[in-house]
Amino acid sequence: MKDKIVKKPEEWKKELTPEQYNICINKGTEPPFTGKYWDTKEKGIYKCTCCGEPLFDSNTKFDSGTGWPSFFDPISDEKIEYVSDTSLGMVRTEVNCNKCGAHLGHVFDDGPKPSNLRYCINSVSLSLQKEN
Repeated sequence: MKDKIVKKPEEWKKELTPEQYNICINKGTEPPFTGKYWDTKEKGIYKCTCCGEPLFDSNTKFDSGTGWPSFFDPISDEKIEYVSDTSLGMVRTEVNCNKCGAHLGHVFDDGPKPSNLRYCINSVSLSLQKEN
């Protein structure tokens, strides 16, 4: 992806709330069933909180029962950076915004068809642009 956004931690701290910084930059996780989008049914485009990049369409959102917003596909694979995550004693695939590097969550292979994927995303990492 061209035009990547690169900022120092100090710059991000000035732009983000402490919760956004902890999750998006320090790779934290919000508690399940607490984020503003885990149960949202509104239509629109979910964008990166940090840079505004469109990441997920509400048409791919589904109720995974996990307590986090879940999607079966991003708008485009080019929008997502995939990173092997071996923290917590397990192997997972971390997903980040490919434009700015913000931590979004993880992707798992237990989602619905057609992709069989479940992008488990922190609400704090997203901003919903609602359809009119």
